[in-house]
Amino acid sequence: MSASTDSLNSRRRPRAFAPWLFLAPGMAMFLVYVIIPIFQSLWVSFYDWDGLSDAKWIGIANYLELLDDDAFYTSLKNNIIWLVLYMLSVPAGLMIALFLNQTVRGIRIYKSLFFFPFVISQVVVGLIFSWFYAPGFGLLYKLIELVTGQGVAILADENLVTYGIIAAGLWPQIAYCMILYLTGLNAVASDQIEAARLDGAKGWRMLWYVVIPQLRPATFIAIVVTVIGALRSFDLVSIMTSGGPFGSSRVLSYFMYEQALSEYGYRMGYGAAIAVVLFAIMIIFISGFIWKMWRDEKGVR
Repeated sequence: MSASTDSLNSRRRPRAFAPWLFLAPGMAMFLVYVIIPIFQSLWVSFYDWDGLSDAKWIGIANYLELLDDDAFYTSLKNNIIWLVLYMLSVPAGLMIALFLNQTVRGIRIYKSLFFFPFVISQVVVGLIFSWFYAPGFGLLYKLIELVTGQGVAILADENLVTYGIIAAGLWPQIAYCMILYLTGLNAVASDQIEAARLDGAKGWRMLWYVVIPQLRPATFIAIVVTVIGALRSFDLVSIMTSGGPFGSSRVLSYFMYEQALSEYGYRMGYGAAIAVVLFAIMIIFISGFIWKMWRDEKGVR
């Protein structure tokens, strides 16, 4: 009996290690390219360093300087606006996914049209919307001029530029959320849908009480990706305005680049301090949402 048990255990040991062997390369890359750089950024933020010469320890001086930097507060305010408005992509993606999940004539054409923003790069999106807003020949400029008699140069207006860039970012972000929800809708239990119909549920009640609860995994991924996308909104700002006009469209990621890597800065420590603040904001939002989802799941069970 003991011999057979030992033989069984010896066969189980390699199987127990097999998942870890498959996970090891990914975990190693995550450690090297994500976890270690996070701690390195935190460490560099306590130094005055230009990236080449010897680093000088200055403690929390970089963080204290941030508190008196008007450009930091402008960037932080713009990031909050990005975060709030970017969340519109989650319900918008859900609504489009519900529409595309139907079996109607020509639905493949509609899916192709809605997929299009997802497959093009952010650089192309930025260029398209820059032309769309362009004074003199941009389509939106011409439409506003036709209606009001005077066009509006959105990317040159300090009060409108951030909203114009966000609109450009929402276009592909809605498509991404739509894809997540389309995948989630394929996993919705059909027996629950039928049971709800027998109980008289339809329309919004069906959506709210039956469909959306089964889309929690897709919602979780959509919100996390949207939060990350809103807080790291660098490429569109760089392509469309370079932080202008007069720094009014800066966000924290672009401000970090300006201070650490552009011709205006080479202040690695100050840029790292901005990166740490950005990372802290991201962690707070994502951790809060994870905690809420865990609490809701625990309450359901």
